[in-house]
Amino acid sequence: MNDFGTLILINLLGGVAMLLWGVRMVHTGVVRGWGPLLKNLIEQGTSSRVAAAISGSAATLFLQSSTATAMIAAGLAETGLLAPAAGLAVLLGADVGSSLVAGVFGLGGNKISILSPILIAAGYVTFSSSNGFRAKNAGRILFGLGLMLLALQLISTATVPLRDASLFHMALSTVAREPVLALIAGALATWASYSTLAMVLLIMSFVAAGSLEPAGAAALVLGINLGGGLPAVSATFGQPANARRLPMANLACRATLALAAAPFAGSIINGAAVGVGDGVAAVAASHIAFNLVLVLTALPLAGPIMRAMYRLMPAPKTLEDPLATPRYLDDAALVSPTSALVNAQTEAARMTELLDRMLQMIVDALTTGNVEHLKGAKQTDRQINAYQKAIQEYLARLPEAEMLPDTARRIQETLLFVSNLEHAGDIVHLNLADRARAKAKGSLSFNAEQTADILHLVALVQSSLKLASGVMISRDVGAARRLAEQKDQFRSHENTILDAHFRKSASGRGTDRSAPLFVDLIRDLHRFNSHIVSAAYPILDEAGLLRETRIRGMSTPED
Repeated sequence: MNDFGTLILINLLGGVAMLLWGVRMVHTGVVRGWGPLLKNLIEQGTSSRVAAAISGSAATLFLQSSTATAMIAAGLAETGLLAPAAGLAVLLGADVGSSLVAGVFGLGGNKISILSPILIAAGYVTFSSSNGFRAKNAGRILFGLGLMLLALQLISTATVPLRDASLFHMALSTVAREPVLALIAGALATWASYSTLAMVLLIMSFVAAGSLEPAGAAALVLGINLGGGLPAVSATFGQPANARRLPMANLACRATLALAAAPFAGSIINGAAVGVGDGVAAVAASHIAFNLVLVLTALPLAGPIMRAMYRLMPAPKTLEDPLATPRYLDDAALVSPTSALVNAQTEAARMTELLDRMLQMIVDALTTGNVEHLKGAKQTDRQINAYQKAIQEYLARLPEAEMLPDTARRIQETLLFVSNLEHAGDIVHLNLADRARAKAKGSLSFNAEQTADILHLVALVQSSLKLASGVMISRDVGAARRLAEQKDQFRSHENTILDAHFRKSASGRGTDRSAPLFVDLIRDLHRFNSHIVSAAYPILDEAGLLRETRIRGMSTPED
């Protein structure tokens, strides 16, 4: 008898393990073969909360895992591509999708179990004989579905003798009669297995075998639904707050409804059993009903729920920004135009630091695909606009009658430089940032060569920025010439990069969706660089080194 009980336990554990592995294979095949499409489905299907919930449910039907959908949504939320309320709607919809999958497999598993060997054979042949990436993953999906059906058959067979196993029946009934214990047991089992689907199907097998009464399964089902939110919470532990808020909000919603329904769970499932005439169907119906009630009650409150999460999990505090506002526009210096000019030029130099910061945001967003880096771009552009306005108003207060002609000319040059910096900031905020967002939202990617080209051009622009502020303040002719020559260097690199790009496109080796975006980024960087390099022209013109748009050759002292 002991050997028989051990065999039952081994078969049961083996069936559960096979079920989990089948779910994993289906999930892996879908993610590898159609992952970007599902990510776009979630991202594009968030025009409203209802649409977001539907997209989450649809994604879970394919992925066979609400946790996987939750992780995709958390990743999109972390990068700023998914609004908080829409993200919660995706997770709520994912839970509905998972419950529907459980209902289909639980109620129809025995009827379609005959397909198990056919699916396994078809999956093996497809995977082994195909060279295409998606075809291989289609084979993996078929094999996984076959394993899931075979596992359900094994679990069903293993649980039949448990009807007469008094000790097992007593232990399971004892747990089921204690709602709190059943709730905790269901939640922990789901957390450990990372699959609400597997746990619900296991409970349905126990009910079908007569080892568990429908009323006793009620609290376990509630625990499974509560525990369904735990895997995503633990998987995002240690990640930024943006990634953790959605899983925590989903867990809070599930826990609230589970605890509220716990006192009435037995009565509800008994009523469902009478209504559908089948204890197994009642378990499936109660599981689906839980998630439908959850989405109907939580969806209208998604906004307030996420705001509460923001208060409970705020973004980490940042240090005071030393460039937040102009510091050196001292009114006392206005009695001396020269001193006031130095103050204004100091603030102009600080504007170049803000621009450099904006450029780095673009680089980070382009290289990581995380548009969260762009959140500060708009605010930084506003700071640059505020700097320009403050400098203009400050210099406008200088008494013109007391100015020397040279000082007046330098003031005009400074105002022109500040205006160019403001235009450069607009290019970053209105053009470069939009390109970075388009790259992330379109799931576009640059190859290693394109990325290196963009980073090289950005480095040239940043070098021009650092040199420009020094040229403006020092008026050093040699430095001004080097700055102007950097425009030629930039143009030379730009032409080389674009020539190579268009040659590849013409030969068909470089045709991809990211090609227009790559060219637009280079053109925007060219415009940005032109605004910065213009700081050199007044100094070169005064030195007689400009001829139309070209720099004259400088004669050395020895000449």
